[in-house]
Amino acid sequence: MNSLRLLAAAAVFCCSAASSQNFPARPVTIVVPFSAGGPTDTIARIMAERMTKSLGQTVVVENVTGAGGNIAVGRVVRAAPDGYLVSIGHIGPHVINGAMYHLEYDLLRDLAPVGMFVTNPQIVVSKNGLPPKDLKSLIEYARSTPISIATGGAGTPSHVSAVYFQKLTGGAAQIVHYRGGAPASADVMAGHVDMFFDQAANALPQIRSSKVRAYAVTQSTRLSVAPDIPTVDEAGMPGYYMAVWHGLWVPRGTPSGVVARLNSAMVDAAADEGVRKRLTDLGQEIIPRDKQTPEALGAHQKAEIEKWWPLIKSGGIKAD
Repeated sequence: MNSLRLLAAAAVFCCSAASSQNFPARPVTIVVPFSAGGPTDTIARIMAERMTKSLGQTVVVENVTGAGGNIAVGRVVRAAPDGYLVSIGHIGPHVINGAMYHLEYDLLRDLAPVGMFVTNPQIVVSKNGLPPKDLKSLIEYARSTPISIATGGAGTPSHVSAVYFQKLTGGAAQIVHYRGGAPASADVMAGHVDMFFDQAANALPQIRSSKVRAYAVTQSTRLSVAPDIPTVDEAGMPGYYMAVWHGLWVPRGTPSGVVARLNSAMVDAAADEGVRKRLTDLGQEIIPRDKQTPEALGAHQKAEIEKWWPLIKSGGIKAD
């Protein structure tokens, strides 16, 4: 009996090794949890084009929308663990949603990380007519004067940041939800709402054209493309790091060799000068090479869950 078990285990191992060695034998699909034309879709298509070259098979992008990204992630979770269906996502569907929805899957146990490759912090911005000229003054101003904070929608990263700022300043701020970042930004520029935690990719063109005022970037280092904007540590809100980073995942149980092959293609793409320029032009920052491993993404996702879930739950942040 023991011999039969050993033979069976050896057969499974050999099949898995052969599968990994021959991967991919057909096109690979990256499942985007949002509609075509958005930031995640654009990033996925840039990466897919270059990963096709490394893998020797076409990498296609499929948009699966609904439930804040949960339908797309769930589809990958339930897929065969063979590496042919890959989830791309960020802090929204792969962190925040776990605290807002009753998911049919576990974000950490049911997905295997492939790697993280870009990050895009927020920039604290306001309408030009708001009196405070720096972040410390803005915080003090918000403690004594009710202000309005725009978000890109209930449950979005900008909503989480708005709740944090609301708590930091005593709870008087009014949070105003919009259907996406674009209308939120438009109302800040028009002076209809006071401030917004906007993604750097969206905020930088408006800052450069003096349509909004920038206070700080929500990470520990200044942006290479906007070095004049201070960090939250420098400006008066130390330790508040919020970024919309992007990574890739596959179903749990995917052979390690397949994960390694996908990771290698992702790393190659992130190192390509043409890809880097296209991503940088979108306001993305390339993750350092030593942080592009599956282990680094797994650790980062876990740390983000431990950091944000308590705030989301205590703040009563819910999806529409």
